[in-house]
Amino acid sequence: MLNLFFQSNRQLSAALLASGLLTVSGLSYADWELDHADSQLHFMSVKSSSIAELHTFKTISGNLSESGIAELVIDLNSVDTRIPIRDERIQTMLFDTVSFPQAILTADIDIAAVKSLEVGQSITQQVELQLDLHGQTQTLATELQVTALESGKLMVATTAPVVINTEDFDLVEGVNALRDVAGLPSITLAVPVTATLFFNR
Repeated sequence: MLNLFFQSNRQLSAALLASGLLTVSGLSYADWELDHADSQLHFMSVKSSSIAELHTFKTISGNLSESGIAELVIDLNSVDTRIPIRDERIQTMLFDTVSFPQAILTADIDIAAVKSLEVGQSITQQVELQLDLHGQTQTLATELQVTALESGKLMVATTAPVVINTEDFDLVEGVNALRDVAGLPSITLAVPVTATLFFNR
């Protein structure tokens, strides 16, 4: 009986160890993680028909998996227009960050083509982005350029601005509220977005 007890425990310990190793292995292959310090995500607004201003988000995170699934999480409370009162108005009147604190972008990348790149080489891919914003999810077609850097690092950049139509995300009321509170004749409803993202292996 005693031998059976120890044998059973050894088997259980081995199973738990194997399970743990599999878990650690999965984490160790957590693929590419966004380098927030180097990455940039910008959007542009145009007011009064001709005044264009460039804005950004201070806090973004994300990853690219071994299977080619890319995810970018944008903290909408980190919007930065360089005017604090405007940032607060965008958070409350446009994004409603109490109810919708994040925007999430996902895409399926041709990871086999990416893995075949040598350092310094680039590839462009036509990609469909899924954007979850303000309780709405829409598909956006875009082209991305992926460049292999040293130490397995990747740079992923839009080759042209991705245009977000605020009508598609139930944001028109918020845009109009911003226009009225600022006393502006107009704010465009189409918002160009560009990104240059770095992922560490």
